Amino acid sequence: MDLQCDVRLAAAYRSRSQIARVLSEDWCRRELYCPACDSDGLAPARPNSRVQDFICPSCNQFFELKSSDRWNLRKIPDAGYSAMIEAIRQDRTPNLLILQYSAQWLVRELLLIPRAFFVESVIEKRKPLNLGARRAGWVGCNILLERIPQDGKIALVSGGAIVPASRVRKEFFRIRELASVAPAMREWTVDVLASVRRLGKRQFSLDEVYGFEAELQGRHPRNQNIRPKIRQQLQILRDMQLLRFDGQGRYTLLSP
Repeated sequence: MDLQCDVRLAAAYRSRSQIARVLSEDWCRRELYCPACDSDGLAPARPNSRVQDFICPSCNQFFELKSSDRWNLRKIPDAGYSAMIEAIRQDRTPNLLILQYSAQWLVRELLLIPRAFFVESVIEKRKPLNLGARRAGWVGCNILLERIPQDGKIALVSGGAIVPASRVRKEFFRIRELASVAPAMREWTVDVLASVRRLGKRQFSLDEVYGFEAELQGRHPRNQNIRPKIRQQLQILRDMQLLRFDGQGRYTLLSP
């Protein structure tokens, strides 16, 4: 879990962020495996590939890496807003790896956000850069991690301890069918699942999910049939075996 053993690779870089990028990418090349299949390693993506750092040589899943010495589970900055929205609509976002390292170059946390959880409602548009900036007018975005349900936050390293690969792959396999939902519909599925998770209990009622009606209306202003949409998404989540319908408007969230 130590990045420092490869500090020699970063000798030509001056800033700490540049060093961190070199070391974290090298660590991932050596240590990471594919959570989507049984491949024991990831290969570097082609040079200059946009938002793609690694690819699985077996199943061709793409991964983007973001590393930092800070750990913010509310939001993280990302690339251009327009480019991100376009990637979501065209269903070509990569899986995201978020790595946190310590001042001693130790890997403290490593979180995987599967690509299916990147929907428009979890993307925040930032203010344009001011006129004095080198890229004046450029508009970036933030990924609102707090809007992504826990099902879409899979730990590979937690508190400096490695999570068994078997558990990681089990969690990834559990939500795999979400990627088969069309991007426009997937936004609703993720939003409703996040609402259910916010209830904070395994057993819940349809009326409790209706409690998020105003919030969901605000995120989907063009839809005037919020309650039927909620029921539809609960059926989709049931078919994915992420929850169970118990009858009479009652549901149970399935593990984890």
